[in-house]
Amino acid sequence: MNSGERQKGLPAEKLILALDVDTACEAERLVNLLQGRVGAFKVGLQLFTANGPAVVRTIQEKNAKVFLDLKFHDIPNTVAQAVTQACKLGIFMLNLHASGGSEMMKAAVKAAKNNPPAGNASRPMLLAVTVLTSLNESILGEELAVQRPLREHVAHLAWMAQESGLDGVVASPQEIREIRAACGEDFLIVTPGVRPSWAATGDQKRIMTPREAIEAGADYIVVGRPILAAPDPARAAERIIEEING
Repeated sequence: MNSGERQKGLPAEKLILALDVDTACEAERLVNLLQGRVGAFKVGLQLFTANGPAVVRTIQEKNAKVFLDLKFHDIPNTVAQAVTQACKLGIFMLNLHASGGSEMMKAAVKAAKNNPPAGNASRPMLLAVTVLTSLNESILGEELAVQRPLREHVAHLAWMAQESGLDGVVASPQEIREIRAACGEDFLIVTPGVRPSWAATGDQKRIMTPREAIEAGADYIVVGRPILAAPDPARAAERIIEEING
């Protein structure tokens, strides 16, 4: 699928809302408001820590898909056990840090294959987080002592994830070209760090607009604060789709 096909076929289901809120009640309100305007809802550390797996089930009861964004990063056995439990929830996507290494990622893939969800649900798509969008070249080199250039490092992590059997990666839209060169057109790319032209950048450092991300080749885009902080979140989501479709 080339970038033109992605852009042409990108209705709301390719937009993922980051449910960065504290309570299950607020999450449920947003799901009720935005179901049909976005394709999936991302449950991250904030919401999951406050409410646990119950909030995932609450969202799923609305016939909505969940991207479980807990970024597993631990020894292989611990990550495998966490993936096993996540699969039981019947989620749409989950992620883990590529920097945990290939042994950890392969253990996650094996756990997902050996523990299919109940019923007819498919196993979740497994995504590797490459380099967080709050980091830039200087932080990567000066603080984390990674010597290769940021884009080259992201492409290497993506290649390692693909070789380990994962379905795709979470990466800044600025590295999509390098990931496609390393991993091909069929490897999923989910991009945070997406900010509409009318929204503030916040703490994101490597960003693009929704339209730029899709034109670059993203399969899914993740948006949080530009929708959550809007006076009318439903209209904000609609504006993002309009911006993508020109």
